[in-house]
Amino acid sequence: MKNLFLVRHAKSSWQAPLNDFDRPLTQSGIKDSHLVSSMAKDFLPKAYIIWSSKAKRACETALIFAQNFSYPVENILFRDDLYTFDEKDLQKVIQSCPDEIDNLILFGHNEAITNFVNTFGTVYIDNVPTSGFISISFDSNSWKFLKKGVTNKTIFPRDLR
Repeated sequence: MKNLFLVRHAKSSWQAPLNDFDRPLTQSGIKDSHLVSSMAKDFLPKAYIIWSSKAKRACETALIFAQNFSYPVENILFRDDLYTFDEKDLQKVIQSCPDEIDNLILFGHNEAITNFVNTFGTVYIDNVPTSGFISISFDSNSWKFLKKGVTNKTIFPRDLR
């Protein structure tokens, strides 16, 4: 059994004249990350790894979640290839996870996350919101051969307010 936890980065700012990669979180994004991660920690297995896009907004979101999960931030793997908006590229990254890892938490971007969830999960989601958390389990011993999984949990900020 493989368990994937996908988190869309929190709301980011468009105020400063920065390129997309360098956009930071807004105050509401920070608040939502704390809110969702506080609820999500109850649904995590004992052992897992965290991967995150290197984009500033994804990194900041991953750090907030890791803090609330009591996960050592130095163990987060920040990956260039997670700065993608394409679900096929996201799928390739997920399939590269070593098979000895059963539980992967991944911080990334939309459209990739929404499209991946709708391809591999059992619950259709029109749009995974910022700070959205989705858990999908796969009846497989290998990440390389992912087939349709089961959506176990969704936690969205709007449901917690």
